[in-house]
Amino acid sequence: MTAWTSDDLNRIAIADELEMAPLRRNGTLRRPVPIWVVRDGDDLYVRSFRGTDGGWWRTARASHEGHIRSGGVDKDVTFVEMQDDGINDRIDTAYRTKYGRFGGAYVDPMIAARSTTLRLIPR
Repeated sequence: MTAWTSDDLNRIAIADELEMAPLRRNGTLRRPVPIWVVRDGDDLYVRSFRGTDGGWWRTARASHEGHIRSGGVDKDVTFVEMQDDGINDRIDTAYRTKYGRFGGAYVDPMIAARSTTLRLIPR
């Protein structure tokens, strides 16, 4: 697997949103949707605001592949489901820190959506 460059990590981490386009079963990309992204060390993570009901998340979970665009970075990625409590605790903190200015109505659903955590790995 490929690692993110420092420049890619920094550019994506400071961007408010990431455009997510998971790969469908038929091999085409879903229409991109804007989502929040956080960084933990040398890794990037996303969650579904709508939890397991999120359409983009269900497609990403089924295919484990897609395309992202954020902060001038344009990459094909692999999605890895992340169920580790320690990592999810750090991701909770990252969401609160980065997006806390938007208030609980937006941040709390992201914290509650721990089961939808996906790590983004560049391909």
